[in-house]
Order: sequence, then C-alpha cells, then structure tokens
Amino acid sequence: MSEQNFQNHTRWVTGYHFVTLGLIGLLLIGSLVNLFHSTHSNLYSASLICLVCIILALLAAFVRQFPLKVQDRAIRAEENLRHYVMTGKLLDKHLSMGQIIALRFASDEQFVDLANKAVQEKMTPKEIKKAIRIWRVDYHRA
Repeated sequence: MSEQNFQNHTRWVTGYHFVTLGLIGLLLIGSLVNLFHSTHSNLYSASLICLVCIILALLAAFVRQFPLKVQDRAIRAEENLRHYVMTGKLLDKHLSMGQIIALRFASDEQFVDLANKAVQEKMTPKEIKKAIRIWRVDYHRA
C-alpha cells in the first residue's frame, strides 16, 4: 500500500460507488420514464417496477449507512482508548464524530496536541486532516 496522505486517504470502490449506484440510478430513471409513458393496461406493472427500483435504491443506501455507523462507533472507541493510553483521559466530549474520524489519521506524536487544538479552534475535519504532518497509515482497509 502506498503512503497515505490528505490527497489519497479517501477510498472509492469502483464496483459500488460508480457501477452499482450508477446502474441503480439509471434503472430508477428508466422505470420512471416507463411509468409516465405507460398506458392504462400496463400502469400496474410499470408502478411495480418503479417500486422495486425505489426499494433497491433505499436498500443500497442502507447497506452502506448501517456499517458506516458501526465503523464510526469503533473509531470513537479506538481513538478514545488511544487518547486515554497517551494522557490518562478520554477525548474531549466537544469533539464531533467527524473531528474524531479526521484525528485517527494523525501520528502519535501529533495526536494529543491536534485533538486539543481541534476543540479550542473548532477545526473542521478537513482542517484537521490538512494539519497532519505525519499520517498514521491504515493498513487494515478492505
């Protein structure tokens, strides 16, 4: 794996983010066009196709959303433990989940100071990531 930094830390899965979601979007558009051009005799089947497409789109969103929430909880626990090991205290309660996620990329040398600075200056996750000098690489990405 190449060295992680601000420019390459985002992970895009081509098969999911572009192919699958793109095809679901096209299918939904096509089913809506089919519904609006349907006659009385095929209105029921065109409506069912639209309904299936909407269910598929919702399913795709939830399949992604639920594991991300679990991942957020794991990141919060990991970074709380990391901060506790380094300082004997948990992370500041004023840190948002986005800030904590951004802080996970900070090296141990920079982590505690950057966490304090993030609270004091109300830094955005993007600002936190840009402030990281030495990135802690995540070799356990799927």
